Amino acid sequence: MIICGVKLTHDGGVALIDNGRLVFSVEMEKLANNPRHQRVDDLQVVVELLAGHGYRLSDVDRLVIDGWRKTHKVKPWGGQEALIDLAPYRRGLLDDNLLRPYTSRILDLEYTSYPHYAGHVASAYCSSPFAGNTEPSYILCWDGAMFPFLYHYDPVSRTMENLGAVHHMLGDTYHTLAQLYPPFDTPMEWPHTLALPGKIMAYIAYGKPDGRALQALSRLRAEVEREVLGPDEPADDQLTEAAGRRILALMRERLAVPDVSADDMLASIHAFLGQSLVDGLTTKIRADGRGTRNLCLIGGCALNIKWNRDVRAAGIADHVWIPPFPNDAGSALGAACCELLRSPGPSHLDWDTYSGPALGAPDILPDWQATPCKPAKLAAWLHESGSPVVVLQGRAELGPRALGHRSILAPAVESAMKVRLNEVKGREAYRPVAPICLESRAPEVFNPGTPDPYMLFDHEVRESWRDRVPAVCHLDGTARVQTVGPQDDGLIFEILSEYEALSAIPLLCNTSANLNGSGFFPDVRSAMEWGKVPAVWSDDVLYERH
Repeated sequence: MIICGVKLTHDGGVALIDNGRLVFSVEMEKLANNPRHQRVDDLQVVVELLAGHGYRLSDVDRLVIDGWRKTHKVKPWGGQEALIDLAPYRRGLLDDNLLRPYTSRILDLEYTSYPHYAGHVASAYCSSPFAGNTEPSYILCWDGAMFPFLYHYDPVSRTMENLGAVHHMLGDTYHTLAQLYPPFDTPMEWPHTLALPGKIMAYIAYGKPDGRALQALSRLRAEVEREVLGPDEPADDQLTEAAGRRILALMRERLAVPDVSADDMLASIHAFLGQSLVDGLTTKIRADGRGTRNLCLIGGCALNIKWNRDVRAAGIADHVWIPPFPNDAGSALGAACCELLRSPGPSHLDWDTYSGPALGAPDILPDWQATPCKPAKLAAWLHESGSPVVVLQGRAELGPRALGHRSILAPAVESAMKVRLNEVKGREAYRPVAPICLESRAPEVFNPGTPDPYMLFDHEVRESWRDRVPAVCHLDGTARVQTVGPQDDGLIFEILSEYEALSAIPLLCNTSANLNGSGFFPDVRSAMEWGKVPAVWSDDVLYERH
């Protein structure tokens, strides 16, 4: 069966699954230097992406569109605008069956839509090792406009069960409460608020959780939940976004803790929400009593590496899985995975991290020169020059993290490199720079240093290494590590191995290669035109200015 998934709204994308194998998953922001969170406004892009991989629209057995809150206006294949009916954000009116399909048509083309939450949950399970082993798993989904809901999927009976909300705070609580305090108190409109959680997570290193603030937040949450939801926990069909918005509005209105600094309040909000997640998740799983020791985390909140670390450290599950596309970057793929779960046959997705758009043909600007450069020579260039280089190779990564195919790599041995990279990227000075590290050496440099190929867990930089790799050491001594083993990306593994042989340092700085406010560079020329680092490397060629 050939399934095409489409996400029309923000973070729009198109994905194709052919008999359980992911052919591609392309986000609109990664095409032609499009703006971040670009939508799909013309369905002609679906036809073009299919054709680029040798498929026609008529080859598709199931066209699946991610659900949202309402109809969506698009141009069907370059023609007049039309309204497309979408499934709801989380559920319908008949029941809470997450995988209930909503069928409709546009012109003569039939399509299916699933709730937005269904796509998140389906992509988490189908991409997980649990699906490959036909094992059951809990799936926690916490997205911006919904409570964190816990699901259980049994691949034998093929049933998805909703176990209810872990707590009654929306994912938007994080950035909404943080906007009460500087430096985040400047009014900001959506979708620009989508960038706030990552900035807040970085900035909290300036503060520490304060006991008075934590107690005030706990009391306030209990108070407003009783006021909005009543004295008893409501049935699941009463847990609406409207109730969540009311709870959030009351918390924002009444949150006041005298004598606690703004920095400590931000750290306290982060700690309070993280602890609420761990406590509620632990209570739900223990009450369920099924004994399943697998857990998937998904939704925009699963990009919070510190909460992910806390969940894993809590011992709730033996194995915690997060795909590299937990936010809406994975929603087109998630829509297709909904159909995969409902179709006969295996629910496991055969996928590769680098299934995004292919790199465009090189087009050299006149003031740049090209020199043959194998990975070993690039490692030597990095070691000798001490400079950053844009690395573009193959197909782009899935999800929001640059994982070596659309990256800026640089030595981490000088603290000034973090300053330099933040300046060329136009980022705030408090933002950390991530390390990309050989998997075999990661436990020596980081705690715990366990395999983390998608940069989704927080690690502590060991004391003995902080002076050796200061550029990747955050203000609080942590790092968002990407580990690379020989089974991951062979080229990046070779670069790191050769660099280690020269420097005795098993890691480099790694940040995304993109224009500020846009997706990854789609080709070498874009990186040259940007021109804020001295070199670009692609397909065994090093490009430098004359």
